[in-house]
Amino acid sequence: MAGTELADSDHANLDVKGVKSTREENHPRSEKLTEKLKTLPAAPGVYFHKDADGNVIYVGKAAVLKNRVRQYFHKTNKDVKTEALVREIADTDWIVVDTEMDALFLESEMIKRYKPKWNILLRDDKNVNYVRINMKSEVPYVSFTRTPQDDKADYIGPFYSKLPLEKALRILRKVFPYYDKPYDGKKTLNTDLGLTPGIEVGNSMPAEYKKNLRKLELYLQGGRHKLLKDLEKQMKAAAKAERFEEAAEARKQLFALRELQKKIVFSDREFLDISSDQALLELQQILSLEHPPRRIEGYDISHQSGTNVVGSMVVFVNGVSDRSEYRKFKLHRQQNNDFAALHEVLERRLKHSEWESPDLILLDGGEPQLEAVKDLLLPTRIKFIGRDKDGSHGRNSAVEIVIPENCSYRHLQLDSSSHLAKLIARIDDEAHRFAITYHTLLKRKGLLK
Repeated sequence: MAGTELADSDHANLDVKGVKSTREENHPRSEKLTEKLKTLPAAPGVYFHKDADGNVIYVGKAAVLKNRVRQYFHKTNKDVKTEALVREIADTDWIVVDTEMDALFLESEMIKRYKPKWNILLRDDKNVNYVRINMKSEVPYVSFTRTPQDDKADYIGPFYSKLPLEKALRILRKVFPYYDKPYDGKKTLNTDLGLTPGIEVGNSMPAEYKKNLRKLELYLQGGRHKLLKDLEKQMKAAAKAERFEEAAEARKQLFALRELQKKIVFSDREFLDISSDQALLELQQILSLEHPPRRIEGYDISHQSGTNVVGSMVVFVNGVSDRSEYRKFKLHRQQNNDFAALHEVLERRLKHSEWESPDLILLDGGEPQLEAVKDLLLPTRIKFIGRDKDGSHGRNSAVEIVIPENCSYRHLQLDSSSHLAKLIARIDDEAHRFAITYHTLLKRKGLLK
């Protein structure tokens, strides 16, 4: 009896220990995660909460990663939804960036890529913002909105935190003065502070003001390196042509942006450390590349029964979209032939030697699309792959890539939850969106004729 009772007791203890071990393994503060949290840096960055299956379930940004990420696991009062999120967190990863503004842009891109379920469940629409600039207006102004309209204005975003965005614009306004309310021709304190272009006092003209707004847009879209190069070219060209006032203004903006880079907004490095993006590392391994692909270009074709045929080129640098590098093509031959259209787009793109050469090209399509352009791409030695799908661009669309190998093709079905699948889908969807947008624009113009 006693022996049996002891055996039962030991067996019970073993069961309890087993259950406890399992619970700890799946608990947000498992020993492995607790140790990992100790290595969080005191630097700005973007963090990725993952569930037990490794899926990214929440993306956030932080001015100080060490402080922000650890807050999730403190025993402080949290709302019900946040408590539910924390119970699902099994692992956390992060990418360190140089500044809070870098984190702002990167968070926006990564939410678009991963579409984490808890960002949707926890999101307060009051915190999702776009910068709106209507360049069709005679004197545009810069504003914020949560709901983009089909009003032909430019919408930059979305950004998932308003305060850092407002801070960035306050800083950039000193370089590119703008109006933040509809123009009424009246002088204000902002005029005296140099925060408006001064049209109201004759310091500028609307056309000149719009040129500066285009520069501001380019900067907010992540095209700061291109903007710096353009300003330097503008300064030198104006000086050579003895347009000294224009040269002086370009020089002033160039120097001001360089100072902002060093002190507040951006550093001289690309804001995403390429070695931290698991998707790029997976691509490097699968395609046997010497380095992770820095510049990836995605292409798609859009038309309606062979009319208003257009092509799109989107560019992702270090895994992040760079809208300043996007290009659109109106096809010379209007025909219902996607393969011929894709061939024309790639042929025209390759003639632009002044554009940076891609490390990888992603085509919307499978073997037939790759066959249609291989005569153009093989001599360039640029790696190219296709995303083969059934025409669906939905969130749950399968992600299968087609890789040219010698005289055949290798099909690779990707785990839909993998980092690489998310990146491929993001690039392909963006190329599709950009092509559809241009096609729709041409279609509307045709209807108005």
